[in-house]
Formats: sequence, C-alpha cells, structure tokens
Amino acid sequence: MRVTAATTSAAPPEISVVIPCHNERDNLHPLADAIRSALDPLKRSFEIVLVDDGSADGSWELLQKMCVEDRRVCGLRLGFQSGQSAAMWAGLRSARGNILITLDADLQNPPREIPRFLEALAGADCVCGSRVAARAEGDSWVRIASSRIANGVRNKLSGETISDAGCCFRAFKKECIAEVKFFKGGHRFLPTLIKMEGFSVVEIPIGHNPRHAGSAHYGVWNRLFKSFGDLLAVRWMKTRVIRYRIAEKLN
Repeated sequence: MRVTAATTSAAPPEISVVIPCHNERDNLHPLADAIRSALDPLKRSFEIVLVDDGSADGSWELLQKMCVEDRRVCGLRLGFQSGQSAAMWAGLRSARGNILITLDADLQNPPREIPRFLEALAGADCVCGSRVAARAEGDSWVRIASSRIANGVRNKLSGETISDAGCCFRAFKKECIAEVKFFKGGHRFLPTLIKMEGFSVVEIPIGHNPRHAGSAHYGVWNRLFKSFGDLLAVRWMKTRVIRYRIAEKLN
C-alpha cells in the first residue's frame, strides 16, 4: 500500500508511534503499512516516527521518500550510530502525540495489536506487551531459556514483576516520561523507570512474528550479561528515589 502525501494539520497528532531502526530498510515500508492498517480504522490522528540509527543499508534514503509519500511519517537520522536506547529516546523527545507507542522495526512486534494497547490504556498509564506465551510456541529453547533467565534475574534484583522486560512494544501517556532520566540500556527498564515516577504499569499478552527481513541484532549475550550493570544501577536508583506529597500550600 502506498499513501499519497497528505496535508499537514496544525494540530499535533493524538498518537505517536516511535520506532528505532538500524539496517532495517526492507522492513520499513511493510512496517508503516501495518501501522496504518491498525490505526486508520480507529479514526484517531497519528504520526509514525522512524529513527535511523546510523544505518548503512540505504534506510535513510528510503525514509526520505516515505516522508514525502505520507506526511504522517516522520524521519529522524542520528549523526552517528548511538544504540537503541538513544534512538528510542530521540524519537520519544521528538514525538508530538499525547500517547506514545514504541515497537521494534523488525515486524516481530505485530502492529495489529496496537488497538489492544490503546484499549488497555483506559485503565493504566503504561501498557507493556508480553511475548512469553507466544514465544513458548515458536522460539528455540536457547532463546526461551535465555529470556526467562534474564527476566528472572532482572525482576529479582529490581523488585519488578514484568514478565517480558525485553519487549519494547509499549504504549504510555506522554507525562509518564516527562521526568524520567534515561540512559544507555534504559529501554530495557522503561516500565520500572515509569513506575518510579508514580505511574501505573500493566502487561498484556501479544503475538510474536518471525522476522520479516534483515538479521537480528540481539542474542544470548545481550539478554544475560550486557544489561547487568544497568540493572544494578536501576536497583540503586529505586532505593534513592525522592518521594513526597504536598499536604497544603499557601499563596
């Protein structure tokens, strides 16, 4: 599906879908089409913010064309490869919607699930997707085991209950991240960081697709070891977070 250029509305969109991308050129058109198919029937205004994190496969050249085809597609290109957390944060800070949705560019997070996230937001500030049930049916035992161990260690040390912290398919209200202090690797801990700001977080089960094109950027090393230092930092932050409530105010 191709969308002709639309007129730009002066009013900001209600929803911003933010996707970090690194060497995902062949996924970009199918991804944008799937997002439009999920959101167009809802009759709610939206934008698609695609952040190119130093791709070397022609992703940016394609994004330039996509932004002309559909003015709801917004492209950001980082000056150098900065990592998934930086790309996600750049997209979130640029997003204009009051509802923010994040997902991966590889189409393993099915955009058709977006309406379910929006429904769940009626009862929470942040909604996180969980691939645990879907992965049990299709993933290799190595990926399943590494994911379970990583999530178990993460939850044990951080006092968290999220079943799939590695899933970046999330929807949340913009105010949830207004005061969040992001960092390298922070995308893995965003639900915890949002909870630390006093907002409510829930999970919903989602589907999990095989990769459409390109190659995976994450393996067992990323799940088990690379984020351990970040986990200890988040554990420390939780013990030091400032909490207060103003009882009365004069003048």
